[in-house]
Amino acid sequence: MGSATSSGASGVPRGRVDKRQAILDAAFAVFARRGYAQACVQEIAEEARVAKPTVYSHLNDKETLFRSAIETAADALSAESLAVVERLRDRAADDDLRAALTDLAQRLLRVCCGERARALRWLTYAEVTRFPDLIETVQERTAHRPHAALADRLARLSLSGRLRPCAPEQAAEHFLALLTGPLEVRSRLGTRRVPAAELRGVADAAVDAFLRAYGADGHA
Repeated sequence: MGSATSSGASGVPRGRVDKRQAILDAAFAVFARRGYAQACVQEIAEEARVAKPTVYSHLNDKETLFRSAIETAADALSAESLAVVERLRDRAADDDLRAALTDLAQRLLRVCCGERARALRWLTYAEVTRFPDLIETVQERTAHRPHAALADRLARLSLSGRLRPCAPEQAAEHFLALLTGPLEVRSRLGTRRVPAAELRGVADAAVDAFLRAYGADGHA
């Protein structure tokens, strides 16, 4: 007969993995509400529905808990963005490249404006004095994989003649900057909810500028 407790790929019991995830999710929620200084491990334990010693058995101290919660949230945000970029693989053969890129832009903006992204941005800015490496950590974890995937998609579009010959890494950087730059201004560094109509406007303007620079015929 097999064990009653299943294990993940790493050999760690599934129940322990799930409990750790619950703790990290609860920690991120509490830190987002309270900030680092005001958050307490007891509240995190209650939110995760575990005993306080259980929190410490998974994560040694409050700082480790905070860093791990931030990293987990950043990885989840990266996965959301990556899933959006991967949609371009399915739409790359569309006759209407503008429509495919506009759909990509709008979906990426919605990810950036989601509750997890807003909370992560606020925590990063709020705690950067206490944790000077936080911005670099968050940027690396949220941007690296989606950026690489977008560069790959744009490279394929360039090779197929849909975009002009270009350096795909730079093209991906430009596309994302055309979205995130205006979004930071309109959201006032994440402190203001941006209406859907404004997001559509940012997406349309970004795609227009991108196609003027990288479109195969040199214009949108």
